[in-house]
Amino acid sequence: MSQGAWQEQQLASNPHELGDKPTRVKAMFAAIAKSYDLNNRLHSFGLDQSWRRATVRFADLTPDDDVVDVACGTGDLAEAFLAAGARSVLGVDFTPEMLAVAEEKSDRKRRGSGSRVRYCEGDATALHLPDGCADVVSIAFGIRNVGNTPQALREFHRILRPRGRLLILEFAQPTNPVIRAANRFYTHHVMPRTATLLAGDKSGAYRYLPRSVETYLDPAALAQGAREAGFHEIAQKSLTFGTCAITRARKH
Repeated sequence: MSQGAWQEQQLASNPHELGDKPTRVKAMFAAIAKSYDLNNRLHSFGLDQSWRRATVRFADLTPDDDVVDVACGTGDLAEAFLAAGARSVLGVDFTPEMLAVAEEKSDRKRRGSGSRVRYCEGDATALHLPDGCADVVSIAFGIRNVGNTPQALREFHRILRPRGRLLILEFAQPTNPVIRAANRFYTHHVMPRTATLLAGDKSGAYRYLPRSVETYLDPAALAQGAREAGFHEIAQKSLTFGTCAITRARKH
């Protein structure tokens, strides 16, 4: 399916309502894994890494924290948590091609010595991890890609220890009408063309991206979903004129 994970007929409606969405998402990320980091840097104007660092700061990390980064992709957020001093970091993703890139990056950074992120394949909606194994669960630009958001939030709650924190970094739609219009033009008309060309992509990944953002939960709805999953003390932080937001929630 990687040659056509997302076609116009799927994106004309809400892609989050498709029963085979997880299969399409997995094929999409397999197709773009090798160019994923380059496209992220170029099309966020280098801001994607600062958004991840802001997420780490918002986590109020301590040296005793064990972190599970879900939908870790090529490992940027997981590595940021490790660099910030987490006791341990596990990165989980369901696309082997993305994990292969993450492992390569980790090898280059550690040169075979020192602490490092552990990576494994896994599904956000059915994590093969024990109850109460993490102090922090994070997910960056991945919550909208899971097949069942409420189930994923319940899984995150399950694997957290009491008083553990959930950190969600996700795109949002700016509330300022001028910025919103400019952002829409860029994400719908400029970015899909240049990113697709750079990646040599035939999966439709960069047409799916803006459509998946505009049809997904807004920050307020995501916060409500976290409450329904059992979280409390929810706080949110808007970044870069509202183009993305961090949601932090705590387990009782």
